[in-house]
Amino acid sequence: MPLSAGEKLGPYEVLAPIGAGGMGEVWKARDTRLDRLVAIKRWKVPRKGRFEREARAVAALNHPHICQIFDIGPDYLVLEYIEGAPLEGPLPSDQALTVGIQIASALEAAHHHGILHRDLKPANILVTANGAKLLDFGLAKLTSEVDEDYTHTSDGAVLGTASYMSPEQALGHEVDTRSDLFSLGSVLYELLSGKRAFAAPTMLETLNKVVNSEPPPIPTAAWAVVKRCMAKDPAHRFQSASELLEALEAVLSSQDTMTADTRDLATVIQAMALAPSIAVLPFANMSGDPEQEYFSDGLAEEIINALVKIPGLKVIARTSGFAFKGQNVDVRRIGETLGVANVLEGSVRRSGNRIRVTADLVAASDGSHLWSERFDRELADVFDVQDEISAAIAVALQAKLAPGIAPRAYVPKPEAHEALLKARYYHWKLSLDAAKECFERAVALDPKFAPSHASFAEHLFFRALTAVAPAREVMPQARAEAEKALELDPTLTETHATLGLVAATYDYDWEGAEKQYTRALAGGAVSPWTRAQYAYFYLRPVGRLEAAVKQAELALKGDPLQVPIRAILAGSLQMIGRLDEAEEQFRQVLDLDPNYALAYTVPLSLATSRHEFEDALAYAEQAYALSPWAVQSIGPLAGLLARTGRLERAEQLVKEISTAPPYKKHAGLLYFHLYRGDLEAAADAAEKAIDDRFTALGSILSSLQAAELRASHRWPKIARLMNLPEKP
Repeated sequence: MPLSAGEKLGPYEVLAPIGAGGMGEVWKARDTRLDRLVAIKRWKVPRKGRFEREARAVAALNHPHICQIFDIGPDYLVLEYIEGAPLEGPLPSDQALTVGIQIASALEAAHHHGILHRDLKPANILVTANGAKLLDFGLAKLTSEVDEDYTHTSDGAVLGTASYMSPEQALGHEVDTRSDLFSLGSVLYELLSGKRAFAAPTMLETLNKVVNSEPPPIPTAAWAVVKRCMAKDPAHRFQSASELLEALEAVLSSQDTMTADTRDLATVIQAMALAPSIAVLPFANMSGDPEQEYFSDGLAEEIINALVKIPGLKVIARTSGFAFKGQNVDVRRIGETLGVANVLEGSVRRSGNRIRVTADLVAASDGSHLWSERFDRELADVFDVQDEISAAIAVALQAKLAPGIAPRAYVPKPEAHEALLKARYYHWKLSLDAAKECFERAVALDPKFAPSHASFAEHLFFRALTAVAPAREVMPQARAEAEKALELDPTLTETHATLGLVAATYDYDWEGAEKQYTRALAGGAVSPWTRAQYAYFYLRPVGRLEAAVKQAELALKGDPLQVPIRAILAGSLQMIGRLDEAEEQFRQVLDLDPNYALAYTVPLSLATSRHEFEDALAYAEQAYALSPWAVQSIGPLAGLLARTGRLERAEQLVKEISTAPPYKKHAGLLYFHLYRGDLEAAADAAEKAIDDRFTALGSILSSLQAAELRASHRWPKIARLMNLPEKP
């Protein structure tokens, strides 16, 4: 039955209609208990599940630009009553950008809590005296939910509004946070131009435009940002609301000095460089005991992990920040090298159960101190110290604290936390057996401490990747540890990436891997290594090479001194034919670390594919000299020696490969036969390596060097064994 003025719903007195649509109606009402105005929303047909979903979604949020929920009834929601006007364009550029910034910050908060809106459009945005308000989470979806109604109801009707849908939503595919960013781009297009980006007489024609057509450019400085939001491929959009927010703020700030007609993408990028950004250097160990270095390093790493959760703050990853450890480098050079405006330095002195932590926030432009503090605490209070430092930095840089630093859901036992810091320290030092022992101790000391399980899962995968242990031995355990971490703390969204690695490299379940990575990438703060492994272990094997390049490029922005990421980018660029750029990345790898053996696979595979065997052999010799124990070095060298007639040494190396454990041997023989040019033998070795679950096999078989194998009559069977497309 429809509502009417004067009717009572529990303690709420219905006053007047606000609006109605095909699925529900909204009424102005009064809460008779608190004597305040509210909005009552009720569906026209029973939709209890969707009501509860919207209630859960909005109740989890507390943001100035999101409509609040007050109560839920059997068939209605009670929402904040907002005095405002529906959003309409065109608007002056600065006003449109201000609205975009406010809604992007609202999405940032929602996505941080794992919530997708899925119906973002002008009608769901009200303009009030205090700014824009995002309404109607009726189609919201928790990213942790596994459901199949990505865009459809049970009767097949399309959910959402056609003109503002993302292509993947229009096609009925699974969506993630980037779908909301596409919708916001469509809204911004309309605010700036006064026209819908995708408009047609019928829904079918509109959806066709969303999927296949590009809107006409608009003459505004924000065009580059809006266009990127509306990229058809989600990998080409901004990868988070935080990135979009940063770009919009940069465009708005640039309007003070330039006219709208003269601003372009270069200006936007230049302005973005001035946005809040920071690198955390390793804290100095002042304890007088070198054995305490794990604690000072671990504290700095955990501050990095806390800072990345602050919306709007660019944080450089651990690897790049720690590259300056033990070096007396001017802070201005560090800022220039890492592309950040601020640097955090610090020291730790530990004595018994007491710690003294000093922290200094320094402007990279001139070395001036923005904030400094000293903390004298009990060891058990180390988490409070981390949070206080992070909060102080956010205030100093005027970054947004909400919903950044949330109260800790669980404080672990100090001895378990200490064991975890030691485990991570040994892991970074590649003392893998010592790391494993410490991880096992951390988990045993406090089984409820989710980060220990999450980090242990990553470590176990790394043991398989480096062939320290066979995949069949450690990958099931890695899966179990990752699942336990998520069971204890579902907010550890990046742990889904570990499950994605297991699905891709061990189960050959590419659909499952994509779902896990979608969840990992939708979690807000995404680490550079997560993006890099997504490119290398998933996107490259399934043939999505352009997307792999994009993810590697994004990873490198957050960790510019991370050599393996740059090598992954170089290899990915090579595979799509951007050879000059691949060569430049290879040179930069060698500038950063001339001893990184795997980088030589980039020019090695290219020279071999061109039948420039002597040049290829020279690269293979360099790789082998740096890592004579790795099958990735032994196999190519043996193959090229055989191919160039150096048979005696080739046979010696093949014997060395053949005596390795099976999980190494077959991968080594695969490399050997690929570089020798024997496709039949390579196919035989590949089938055995598939059974071994050699971790990097998907990337080997998708490489430039395996192109002839993928074109051979043996490929369909290999592809079937790995659940890959039979046509490369």
